Amino acid sequence: MTDIRFAIIGVGNIAEFHAKAISEVPGTKLVAVHSRTAETGNAFAKEHDCDYESTLEALLARDDVDAVAITTPSGTHTDLGIAAAKAGKHVLCEKPLDVTVEKIDRLVAACDEAKVLLGAIFQSRFGAGAQATKKAIEAGRFGKLTQCSAYVPWFRSKEYYASAGWRGTWKLDGGGALMNQGIHAVDLLLWLAGDVNEVGARIQTRLHDIEVEDNAVAWLQFKNGGLGVIQGSTACYPGETKRVEIKGEKGSVTLEDDRPVLWDFEEADPGDDDVRKLAVAGKIGGGASDPKAISVEGHKRQYEDFAAAIRENRQPAIPGREGRKAVELITSIYQSSKSGQIVKL
Repeated sequence: MTDIRFAIIGVGNIAEFHAKAISEVPGTKLVAVHSRTAETGNAFAKEHDCDYESTLEALLARDDVDAVAITTPSGTHTDLGIAAAKAGKHVLCEKPLDVTVEKIDRLVAACDEAKVLLGAIFQSRFGAGAQATKKAIEAGRFGKLTQCSAYVPWFRSKEYYASAGWRGTWKLDGGGALMNQGIHAVDLLLWLAGDVNEVGARIQTRLHDIEVEDNAVAWLQFKNGGLGVIQGSTACYPGETKRVEIKGEKGSVTLEDDRPVLWDFEEADPGDDDVRKLAVAGKIGGGASDPKAISVEGHKRQYEDFAAAIRENRQPAIPGREGRKAVELITSIYQSSKSGQIVKL
């Protein structure tokens, strides 16, 4: 099996998870990294046994780079991704793909034109609990979906926001508790319950000295007719687990950080007991009070899929167009709160 050779752009907290995932996935290799700060870039490269490139141009000019992982502040993703696509590199981008749908559309178009793959990091989809729930939905076990909701009552300290100038800004973070922290739950909800056609919302900056929201509530109407709620916060001390609830006329599931703490259907299935065992054995994890307290397992599974997609010349499990959906919903929530009106997607 030929190695798929990756480079990482950006060496912040999440880049560590990418480097570790690459090191643990057979057939992938980290060959280079770029950071605008030479000291941190060199230290990261030394720790992960790869080269440091001081300029983006030098990184993208390397013949031994097949794909890049973008782990920089959210509002920089499109420009970096377009540069990588023009250099013929496949692009795997941390969430969100960018902070507006207009920028994401530019990135998707550039990757299409360059005939390179674009993948969006949403590792929660790869959890065993999420996968089992998706399978149950596709099998019709819920009947009509009635209430589908996501709750992210997390906490972030003042020091967290002060530790990087881009955090909590509209330009580079694109939003707060929803766009940065809650977006994994939003994406998972949309993947499981389907697209939304209407949303009403209120957001506020309740505790932190930041531009963006640290507290948000929205109600949703799905295209399938069901209703739901999204609650997201970084102002709920000490922080609780992320929860996604899928409820229907014939069954209900509640996932807490991918663990199915409720798995109950009108008609039993031989595999139900195995799924319930995941409630104590889930591996994906969460970041209720510490963004670094997540498992690398989800990133590993996503790298396995993305490398296979390159080899097999197919789309990855979460292509760029899928990554667009959560950003569209979150920006519609912001629009609803600002206007005081229901927003149609």
